[in-house]
Amino acid sequence: MIRSELIQTLAQENPGLTLMEVERIVDIFFKEIVDRLAAGGRVELRGFGAFTTRAREARTGRNPRTGEQVPVDAKRVPYFKPGKEMRERLNTK
Repeated sequence: MIRSELIQTLAQENPGLTLMEVERIVDIFFKEIVDRLAAGGRVELRGFGAFTTRAREARTGRNPRTGEQVPVDAKRVPYFKPGKEMRERLNTK
């Protein structure tokens, strides 16, 4: 599912809201998650999962086109850990 499909689905399930209102809600939702992670925080959605960041150390990478070694700076990357309910739904037989 892509963002526009999510907005369409939410708009269909909430006929009292306009498409623009649903789009604004989705934008705010994702912005708040990104802002919290950027501040070093954690976002937990019960039954769905938790978003956090993990630190990656600096390393020496390789340019795949030339084979030349290049330095890669340390950085934080997003990480998602699915919740118990999601794992159970995905693994039902």
